Amino acid sequence: MAVILFVLILWYGGLFFQSFFLHRYAAHQVFTMSKTMERITFVLTWIFQGSSYLSAYGYGIMHRMHHAFTDTEKDPHSPKYDDNLFAMMWKTKTIYQDINLDRIAVDPRFTKNVPQWKSFDRFASSRFSRLLWIALYVLFFVYFVTAWWQWLLLPVAFLMAPIHGVIINWFGHIYGYVNFQMKNTSKNLFRFDFLMMGEGYHNNHHKHANRANFGVKWYEIDITYVIIRILNSVGIIQLKRV
Repeated sequence: MAVILFVLILWYGGLFFQSFFLHRYAAHQVFTMSKTMERITFVLTWIFQGSSYLSAYGYGIMHRMHHAFTDTEKDPHSPKYDDNLFAMMWKTKTIYQDINLDRIAVDPRFTKNVPQWKSFDRFASSRFSRLLWIALYVLFFVYFVTAWWQWLLLPVAFLMAPIHGVIINWFGHIYGYVNFQMKNTSKNLFRFDFLMMGEGYHNNHHKHANRANFGVKWYEIDITYVIIRILNSVGIIQLKRV
C-alpha cells in the first residue's frame, strides 16, 4: 500500500507542477507570481518530478513551438511525423536538450518572458541529481515493497514526466473526442479528466491556448484550474483573466 501511495503522490504531484508551472505559467503565462514564489515553485517542481525533472525554460520554449507548428515537420512531438511513441519522445528529448544547452537558435517569440534559473537547472538536471533521486526511489521500494508486482512501478517512478508527455503528446493526438474542428489532430482524452488533472482536454487547449481553464463543457472539470483559482484567491498567484 505504501508503494502505491508513493507512486500516486509522484504521479499527481509531478503532474500538477508540470501543468501548473511548466505549462500554464512558463509556456502560456496565464497567471503571474512573485520572483520568490517562482523560485519556490522551481524547487517544488524538482522535488515532485525528481529523476525526471524538466526545466521550465526548455519545456516552455518547446511547448510554444508545438503550438506554432502543430502536426507539421517542425513540431517537436507529433504522431503524424514519428513512426512510434518512442521515436517521438527521443526526438522531443533531443530538441529539449538542444534548447537548454543553447545548441540551436530559437526564434525570440518562443523565448519571451520564459522563466529561467540557470544555476538551479544545471543542478536539478544533472546526472548527480537524477541518480540521487533514483537511489532514493530504490531504497524506498526495498523497504516498503510487499509483493513482486510492485517492482513494476519502479520504472514509472523513474520516468514519470516522460510518461505524462507520452499520454498527452502521443495519445492526445490519436484517441478521444473533439469539441472544436481544427487543422490538427488534438483530441480530448476524457470527459472528466481524473488521470491528467485537466491536461487531457487537449483539443480544448489547442483551440484556446491562453485560457487558464482547459475545460469547456460543464462536465470537463479541470482539476489544475480549480487549484489555480484557490491559489489566486489567497494571493499566491494572480490570474490574468478568469
